[in-house]
Amino acid sequence: MKRLLLTGGVGFIGSHTVSHFLEHTDWEIVVMDRLTYAGNQNFLVDDRHYQENKDRVKFIYHDFRSPISNTTQNLIGYVDYIVHMGAESHVDRSIEDPLPFAYSNVIGTVNMLEYAKIVKPELFIYISTDEVYGPSINGHLHVEGEPHRPSNPYSASKSGAEAFCYAYWNTYNMPIIITNTMNNYGERQNNEKFVMKTIKRLLNGEEMIAHCKLVDDEVADVSSRYWLHARNHADGLLFLIEHGKAGERYNLVGEWAAVDEIIEMIAGYLGVEAKIKYEDFHSFRPGHDMHYGLDGTKMKEMGWVPPIPFESSLKRVVDWTKENPKWL
Repeated sequence: MKRLLLTGGVGFIGSHTVSHFLEHTDWEIVVMDRLTYAGNQNFLVDDRHYQENKDRVKFIYHDFRSPISNTTQNLIGYVDYIVHMGAESHVDRSIEDPLPFAYSNVIGTVNMLEYAKIVKPELFIYISTDEVYGPSINGHLHVEGEPHRPSNPYSASKSGAEAFCYAYWNTYNMPIIITNTMNNYGERQNNEKFVMKTIKRLLNGEEMIAHCKLVDDEVADVSSRYWLHARNHADGLLFLIEHGKAGERYNLVGEWAAVDEIIEMIAGYLGVEAKIKYEDFHSFRPGHDMHYGLDGTKMKEMGWVPPIPFESSLKRVVDWTKENPKWL
């Protein structure tokens, strides 16, 4: 039986990854987490696949900003795969206080790489972000391996972690894959994130802000992103464990939509009217970029197709959240 070590496994994306792997493999999963504000063991407790397979999941508390001790290594036991997902990920928080992002995302990743040097897994996957490449300008979609141009402390910390992963692959011949993804969404997400914040504010009849470029006080361009359901993300990771190649980078890409389109879609699913206020992007939110975009050709040519269609997955999140308002 294979064993997977997943950092950040009781975070939002991590809990969906645990659930997906329990459903689609017979592996044992070791979850490592330090239970910050973003981590919640109830993410797993409330999940059906966890309830049915909890004997295959082991939780270990560890703050990977510190090296993994011999005692913790013994608690983990042997592992075949490591997926390093745990990270500080909120851009606004990184602008307010960059240091925690450097410690968690850079130093924390180096500690995990040092641990991997000892236990020698078959594969180490580092989960990174599209934001390391900087903005998507004039519709350009970033392909794997383009130069990094991070625009804020969060993306800079992820870029630094990627650099260490590449260095460990090159220097120590470690079997490392780097993935880049974009805005993930899904059930149980923290309500500081855009989709859940939109659901909450629309249900309360509040106004939503859409960042844009203003020309002569007219909206000339609206911020846009690619959007990926967390379960599709997990499916892509499982696909790469089975088909990926060490030393390679892969983009896990969802569907493109402007932020005001997302607001309107969610309002439609809720049956309410969307109140949207357009704000000039850089004056309102310095350090952020208007557009992000990744090219998904590489994974597509390998045969990966996200299993959950975009619109139905977004509607599923809205319906689930209405039925489970405690998560708002």
